[in-house]
Parts: sequence; structure tokens; C-alpha cells
Amino acid sequence: MLEDLFKTVRDRFNEGNGEPEKKQAPEIPKDLLFKCPRCQSVIYMDEFEKRKKTCPTCNYHARLTAKERLEITADKDSFKPLDENMTSVNPISFPEYEKKVKALSDLTGLKDAVITGVCTIRGYRAVVGIMDSRFMMASMGSVVGEKIARAFEYATENKLPVILFTASGGARMQEGIISLMQMAKTAGAVKRHSDAGGLYITVLTDPTTGGVTASFASLGDIILAEPKVLIGFAGRRVIQDTIKQKLPDDFQTAEFLLASGFVDAIADRRSMRKTLSNILRLHNFKKIGAEWQHG
Repeated sequence: MLEDLFKTVRDRFNEGNGEPEKKQAPEIPKDLLFKCPRCQSVIYMDEFEKRKKTCPTCNYHARLTAKERLEITADKDSFKPLDENMTSVNPISFPEYEKKVKALSDLTGLKDAVITGVCTIRGYRAVVGIMDSRFMMASMGSVVGEKIARAFEYATENKLPVILFTASGGARMQEGIISLMQMAKTAGAVKRHSDAGGLYITVLTDPTTGGVTASFASLGDIILAEPKVLIGFAGRRVIQDTIKQKLPDDFQTAEFLLASGFVDAIADRRSMRKTLSNILRLHNFKKIGAEWQHG
């Protein structure tokens, strides 16, 4: 009986010439499953996307593209871009910088690492900026700094609130000192908007680091963060080596910064639209259909 069973199994895996056939692993469609990089849980991709790319086990918030972020934040068909055709030059003649920018533009469909524009969020009009980490890790070069500064200037002129979704590796080394100058430029635009009585909301997403953290990302009147995202300036290892002390395990996470008073609240992206619209309502902004002004 065992011999017959063995023969049956052997015949299933052998070709007609008697040579053993190497067993093939079943092919799994590339986009069928999502494996959480934090807790290693596996979920069907369509379910993961229905949850707005959050893990049902540990609430990990995966990175979103600028387009995906816009779709779950702004009211449908309400977004009107600002400065959408602005592109980088090569201010310090960095080798092959133009080629890299062009390749990333073709890959992502973006001109640079941030999109800015005007939209409504549950009826409340606002200027919105969204950084996309696929474009050179959303590093801040001349275009990113200029677009954000202009977004604040537009909001100041039109008495609109500003909401920025930050995600960045910091300043863009390929633009040298020009990239560092964007920190002062954006901070100055934030200050003028604040002096005019404008509201500025920052939403920190994964990761927000370097010169972006040290400039406009930290200057919001209200600073929100998605759960467990990385927020910091220098890297953990650099800080530990500098101060010669062991850092807490949750150092540079949204929860650590909330406990330290740097972040005002942690907001799940599945309720982000409601959270933002409630903040705008509490600050007496009017919905569309009424005169747009900050009362």
C-alpha cells in the first residue's frame, strides 16, 4: 500500500521521460498580500488599502504617495494646484543631478517632492501641502522651499489656513547651501502668515527629519502626528555617540514627542479629515457657501 502511494506521488512530480521535475513554489500575485514591516502580520492588500494603508494588528501607518494622501484628505475634485510646473535647476552643478530629477519625475509623476494647492476638507477651504517621500526622500531643495513659501504667501493674502503633511529626510545635499537657505525662507513665510492671524496645522508623517523638522514642520500652531512615526533631527546613533547616553526605546517616535510636549495630538489617518475639519470649525472658519474669512 505504501509502495503504491509512493508511486502515485512520484508520478505526479515526474515528467514523461522519467526525470524528476523540480517542484515549483506556487506563484503568489505580487499585490495580493501586504506584510507589515513592524509586526510581520499579513493582510490582503485590498483590505489593507480599505484601511487607508494601516495595519489592523499594530496600527502601523504605511507611507502614502502625495496623490493617495490627497484622495483621503481633500473633498473630491476640490483640489486646485499651485505652482505645479516649478522644477529644479542645478545650482551648484552637482554631477548628474538633472538626470536624477528627470528620472524621479518620470517615475512618480511629480515635478519635485511636494505638491501644494487649495482644496476643501469637509467643506472648509484651506491651503494644503503634501510631501512625497518617493522623490529623493522628500528632501528640501529650492523648489520645495519655494513652493511652501509661496503657499503660505497665498494663504496670507487670501486669509486661509495652511495644512502641511510633512515627510522628509531633511535638506537636499545636491543643492548645497541653497537647500539650507530654504529653512530660513519657509520659517519667514510661516512667521508672516502667523503675524497676519493665520492658522497653520502641521501633520507629521513617516519620517519627518533633518532640516524640515528644524524649520517649518516644527512651527505649526497645532502639530499633529500619525501613530508611531519617526520624527527627529539627527539620527539616533549620532545623538547617542554625541551625548554618550543610551536613549529610550521609543525615542523620536510620535508618542515620545507627545509625552515631551512637542506634538499636540496623535491622529489616526482614518479620521484625519474629521480631525482637521473640526479644528477649522473650532477656529471659526466658514464652510463654502459663506464668505471665506477668519472670524
